[in-house]
Amino acid sequence: MKKNTIKYILSFVLAGVLVYFAFRGVDWAAFWSGLQQTRWLYMGLFVVFSVLALLLRLERWRALIRPFDPQAGRLDIWDATNVGNLVNVVLPGAGEFVRCGYVAKRGLSYDKALGTIVCERVCDFVAIALLFAAALALSWEKFGGFFAEQIVQPLTQSLNFSLWWIVAGVVLILGGFIWAVFHWSSSNKVFAKIAEWIRGLGAGFASIGRMEHKWMFILYTVGIWAMYVMMSWSGLKALPMLDGLGIADALFISAVGNIASVIPVPGGIGAYHYLVALSLQSIYAATWDTGILYATLCHETHAVLIIILGIASYIRITLRKKS
Repeated sequence: MKKNTIKYILSFVLAGVLVYFAFRGVDWAAFWSGLQQTRWLYMGLFVVFSVLALLLRLERWRALIRPFDPQAGRLDIWDATNVGNLVNVVLPGAGEFVRCGYVAKRGLSYDKALGTIVCERVCDFVAIALLFAAALALSWEKFGGFFAEQIVQPLTQSLNFSLWWIVAGVVLILGGFIWAVFHWSSSNKVFAKIAEWIRGLGAGFASIGRMEHKWMFILYTVGIWAMYVMMSWSGLKALPMLDGLGIADALFISAVGNIASVIPVPGGIGAYHYLVALSLQSIYAATWDTGILYATLCHETHAVLIIILGIASYIRITLRKKS
């Protein structure tokens, strides 16, 4: 409990630092002037694409769950997803565990449900990598310099020799622990319980192999990330100073924004604003104020949608339990 509290405090501190660096140089007069020029019809489209992405995520997760629970209902999974997303706004990562608890029943144990989410996250990681590759392939002369200087170089500098030794040590310790768990699981009750949980997690991760229509999982994933690109495109079109940018630009900005979502801060606050504004300023020579305006419009519109849907689903779950 104390460990989790420290983790969340550090998460909020990191969010505060990133918000400070993102907003410290903003010309607020220019920011409000730009906000008044916003084309709200395009932001309406942004909301439509956001909801479509959530619906596709619902169908994709349901496809992974159904091999264990053929009766899994769309409304139950929708509510579990929305409440999990709401928790993630405040406590990054915690929402994934919460939504597992809402769907775990019948043949779907908690560990298997968590395994399906791990499977989803691996697929999303691959999708982000493919988005970046597609954006770079389409316009290397435009994005290549930013990619090399702002992403690759800082990563290679941070991944020094000593860090690789730490990573290797962690992998060896984890591998040794898993081996010990299964080796002594027949003679130790604690290890037996852990082994059972690991098997359940693995079964959930491998659920993609048990789906009836595996190609649908791929289509759902493509659809989800296509909606994310269209969300970025709608945000660009909503601002007159950025409406000259097209789908290829939206593709790259979407990839940058999703990299920011990996940084463990509440709701991506600060990290998303900083990286997206930096990419718009570095690549397209947009002002920092314009970049922050774009990031704020997209991030906060999506956050408000997540909060509204999360609260509605939580109320619905509570009323169903009472009845």
